[in-house]
Amino acid sequence: MRVVIAGGGTGGHLYPGLALAEELKKRDSRTEIVFMGTGHGIEARVVPREGYTIKFIPAEGFVGVSLFKKGRSLYRFLQALKESYSYLREIRPEIVIGSGGYASLAPLVMAWMLSIPTMLLEQNTVAGRANRLLGYIVKSICITYQESMAYFPREKVHLTGNPVRERILRGSKSSGLRLFSLGDNLFTIFIFGGSAGAESVNRAMIDALQYLLDLREEIQFLHQTGEKDFETVRDAYRSYGYTGMVTPFIYQMPEAYAVADLVVSRSGATTLAEICVTGKPSILVPYPYAAANHQEVNAGKLERLGAAVMVRNIELNGKRLSGEIRRLYNDPGLRGNMRTKAMGLGRPDAVKRIADIALSLISLERSREECLNSSE
Repeated sequence: MRVVIAGGGTGGHLYPGLALAEELKKRDSRTEIVFMGTGHGIEARVVPREGYTIKFIPAEGFVGVSLFKKGRSLYRFLQALKESYSYLREIRPEIVIGSGGYASLAPLVMAWMLSIPTMLLEQNTVAGRANRLLGYIVKSICITYQESMAYFPREKVHLTGNPVRERILRGSKSSGLRLFSLGDNLFTIFIFGGSAGAESVNRAMIDALQYLLDLREEIQFLHQTGEKDFETVRDAYRSYGYTGMVTPFIYQMPEAYAVADLVVSRSGATTLAEICVTGKPSILVPYPYAAANHQEVNAGKLERLGAAVMVRNIELNGKRLSGEIRRLYNDPGLRGNMRTKAMGLGRPDAVKRIADIALSLISLERSREECLNSSE
């Protein structure tokens, strides 16, 4: 069986695809999986590290950019169609699955033109424009939230939840403490702003350190900064004398979640899925420029259900962030309630349900081909 998974740009679009790849390989180790994405997205460095082949295509965003960039985006889409045709003819997959982002657009369109079965993953409450367009041509659509159903032809939609890598559930705290050089008797705050970091979260955390000095002997930090802010953030922790690990990027996310007593992060759908299945109390800072403000919609839903605290980017500063950290640190009962509510929202079986749907599409296509061959 050969499968193409197309998409990426951010971890939120890549990691669901990796979760599905792992599940399909677990079911049949002979399955050949090839990713398609861009050379400048997170997939370029993560996919080879995970042991999969990746084919690169040009892709750029079309929404919210200048007229010149729109023209360039359209030109690169046409280039991507041509390259997708070559790759799909070479690979001859039995299904092409889009995990989101503009990198999934051309491969899915070309797969449709070549009559290859197609499937789409939608992680967010508010579907992105590329996925809305693809919804008209793909065979099946797997959504995380019921609200997303309004954006797609209802007969194609399956409410599955967002797939999470199985290894996220198997992270070892003891291994994580050794890996990140953390103490086993300190309250651990895990901070990350997405795969590229988040400048406003980094800046607020630097400012927050001065308000938490009385807790310096009781708390420690694991902070993924992104490349740009790494040295500035690292030096701030050092200057205040805090314990912890500051790093531009974390590949070992299962261990990072395992050591965390509290998470501070953006609120992309994949991050929220991981927070929920691991049952982590969290302070969520939605990215304010996300399409259709979907990160605030995502975070607001968790906050209303008591599973997280939301701090809007416009409200974010060191005093507010430190206050929320202190409140959650001082109230184990509140953290326990958030853990229970978060785990109630988690869908650890999502990846299995999505794999079932993908395999059923492949089976249907094989049956159709057999019927056609027998009739000849």
